[in-house]
Amino acid sequence: MHEIVFATNNAHKLSEIRRMAGDRFKILSLSDIGCHEDIPETADTLEGNAVLKARYIKDHYGRDCFADDTGLMVDALGGAPGVFSARYAGPGHDSEANMKLLLENMEGKTDRSARFMTVIALILGDDLKCFKGVVEGEILESREGVNGFGYDPVFRPVESNVSFAMMSDDEKNAISHRGRATALLIDYLSNLSE
Repeated sequence: MHEIVFATNNAHKLSEIRRMAGDRFKILSLSDIGCHEDIPETADTLEGNAVLKARYIKDHYGRDCFADDTGLMVDALGGAPGVFSARYAGPGHDSEANMKLLLENMEGKTDRSARFMTVIALILGDDLKCFKGVVEGEILESREGVNGFGYDPVFRPVESNVSFAMMSDDEKNAISHRGRATALLIDYLSNLSE
């Protein structure tokens, strides 16, 4: 079975991708390969950050790998938080603080349209390929549901009448930005291994 490293420290993301990949590939975590350092995310685009993380693992550990970056783009906030989604309320990657700040900044806004985007950068040997998944939706006026992570309780996709946080993992993965990007990644890897 082909082993590939997912360059993330986010246990939720790792669990989602392992569920979607099933037994077709062995997805290794950063801790599985002994990587415990913070990988820099200094690019000004999602694709740039995904590529930075994947290249870091390839350059320092010599492993085939993929990395993602995800952003929430809110129209009424000029596309913010965007590439800074995980650090919107500060450097601590605090989901509660990020949601609180987002809801505060959306007070009184009538245009609540937003989209989640995930870009996955895959490095196999010397080849780099990127996959993008997008889901359109809106920012709710208050939290709804307890599942998921990040902004899931305040984002409702257009394909549903409930937030991501009210969906099961399988329901969310079927329509989410990360689910769509991951499906493209898995399809690409599956075609290579046939």
